Amino acid sequence: MAKSKQQQVAHGIGQVEQQLNHQMEVAEEIQGTPKLDREIKKAANRQADPLKDLSE
Repeated sequence: MAKSKQQQVAHGIGQVEQQLNHQMEVAEEIQGTPKLDREIKKAANRQADPLKDLSE
């Protein structure tokens, strides 16, 4: 029973994340994306390079 409840909660969280991402995309289309948001998104999606990170 507990596993089923955990799966339901996880599924609900996934749905909320999808909805928030969709709302963010729509807001960006309407308002445009601020430079700082673009930089954060770019940094979050880049591949990690530990050596480069240490040299900065």
